[in-house]
Amino acid sequence: MDFLILDEALTHLADIKPRYARIIELRYLAGLTIAEAAEVLNVSHATVEREWNFARLWLRRELRDNSRKHLIRFRRQR
Repeated sequence: MDFLILDEALTHLADIKPRYARIIELRYLAGLTIAEAAEVLNVSHATVEREWNFARLWLRRELRDNSRKHLIRFRRQR
């Protein structure tokens, strides 16, 4: 995975939903469980689970869309 694309996507998510981006960081990058992330964020397990599900789907879509944009730009540069 292109880390620049991942960074752009996480930055975009942080701009619109900061806690959702933090949950992604805690789960993917720090390897915390939902319960551990809930404790760090001082919110309920259900809140982290709900926001984690949304954030994961949002990030997947964002990465897919950004990957396509970068591929189109790369092809045009050739």
